[in-house]
Amino acid sequence: MDLKIEQGCPQCGAPVVLAETDRLLTCPFCGVKNFLQSRGAFRYTLPSRLEEEEQRHLIHTPFIRFKSNVFSVTEKGIQYRVIDTTQAGHELPGLPPSLGMRPQAMKMARVTPKTPGRFVRLSIKAKTILEKAILLSKLTAGGKHLFHRAFIGDTTSFIYLPLQRDETHLLDAIRETPLAPLERIEPAALKTMPFSPNWKVNFLPTLCPRCGWDLDGEVDSIVLSCSNCDTLWEISARGLHQVAWRIQPGDRYTAFYLAFWQITAQVSALDISSFFDFVKQTNLPMVPRAAWRDRPMNFLIPAFKLRPKIFLRACRQATASQHRLAPVSDRAVPKLFPVTLPGSEARQAVKICLAACATTPKNIFPYLPEARVRERARSLVLLPVVDRGHDWLQPETGTVVAKSVLAFGRTL
Repeated sequence: MDLKIEQGCPQCGAPVVLAETDRLLTCPFCGVKNFLQSRGAFRYTLPSRLEEEEQRHLIHTPFIRFKSNVFSVTEKGIQYRVIDTTQAGHELPGLPPSLGMRPQAMKMARVTPKTPGRFVRLSIKAKTILEKAILLSKLTAGGKHLFHRAFIGDTTSFIYLPLQRDETHLLDAIRETPLAPLERIEPAALKTMPFSPNWKVNFLPTLCPRCGWDLDGEVDSIVLSCSNCDTLWEISARGLHQVAWRIQPGDRYTAFYLAFWQITAQVSALDISSFFDFVKQTNLPMVPRAAWRDRPMNFLIPAFKLRPKIFLRACRQATASQHRLAPVSDRAVPKLFPVTLPGSEARQAVKICLAACATTPKNIFPYLPEARVRERARSLVLLPVVDRGHDWLQPETGTVVAKSVLAFGRTL
C-alpha cells in the first residue's frame, strides 16, 4: 500500500504531504529540513466527516499496520513473502477486520497532542496479528521444521479509525454508518485514554553533530552525509549517531555507490569466526586459502530495501565475494544511493545470509536455532555500480540489480 500522510511543518505550520517511507521532512514553503524521530511506531488517523466541535467526542480505535519481507528457513529451503497487512487491534463488536483501501484512498494525518478525541487501548497483541498474517501467507507450507525466521525491512505503525456514539449505536465516523448497538458492547471495551507523550514525534534538525554543517540525503534515507567533514550519520530512536564507512574505489564508469552493511561477526554452533571457516562450512565452490584464516568473517547485507528474492541474491553474492574487495578509507563521501535499511535490521539478516550461502543446507540449516551471532563491528561499505542498460552491475562481486527493482525497493 502506498500511504500518504499530511504533516504540518514544525517551523511555519504549512501542510506537507509525506509518503509512509519518508523520514526527512523538507518544507517547500520555508525550506526547513527535519528528521522525523519517534520512540516507537508512528501513529496516524483517518479523517472524519464531523464538524470541528463534534470531533472532540471522537473515539479512535487502533488498527495495526505491518509491512515486511519475511524469511523462513525449513528443510524445504528458504521461503519468503512480502507481508502487507492492516488488522484491527481491538475486539469491538462490528469493527471491520481490516481498513481495506481507505488508508490508500484517504490522506491520513499524524496523531499529535492536538488530535481531537480519545484513544482506545490495544486488546489484541501485535504478535498475535503477525502470527495470523504469517499463517495466512502459508510461508512455511510443506516444511515440518522451522529452523529460523527473520523480518527484514519491517514497517510497523498504528492507523486509528475514528468512531462516534449516538444514543443507541457505535458509528463509523467516516461513513457515518452504525457498527454495533451500544447494548452489545461492554463498557470496559470503550475505555479510552488521552494522547500519550510516548507517541510524540520529534523533529531533529539535519545539522552535522560534529561540525554543524547541513546534512545531505533523500526523503526516505535513514543515513545522511556531511559534505564538510565527510561523515555519515544514522537516525535512531536516540538521535543521530556516526557510522564508520569505507569505499571500494570506482572508475570513470561508476554511476553511483550502493551501501552495504558490513557486519563482522562470529557464529557459534557453526564455529565460524573467519572467512576460511565460512567457505568451509557453507561448502562454497571455491578452495579455501590459508590466508583467509586471518581474515575476519564479514557479512555484507544490502543497506537498501529490495524484493526478498533479490535481497537474498545480493547478500549471497556480496558476502561470498568479499575477498575480491579492498575498501579504503576516504575523505569525500561520493554520490550515494539512499540507505533505507537500518543497521539493526541488517544484523537480523545475518543468519538468513548464512543460509542463502549454504550449498549443502544440511550442514547449516539444523544448526541455525542454536547459532548465536556475536557482532564485533558494524560499518558501511560503499560499492561502485556501473550502467548495463536495464541493470546496475557491481563489478567486483558480480551483483546485478534491475533498475526498476532498485527503484521499487524505495517504496517497500
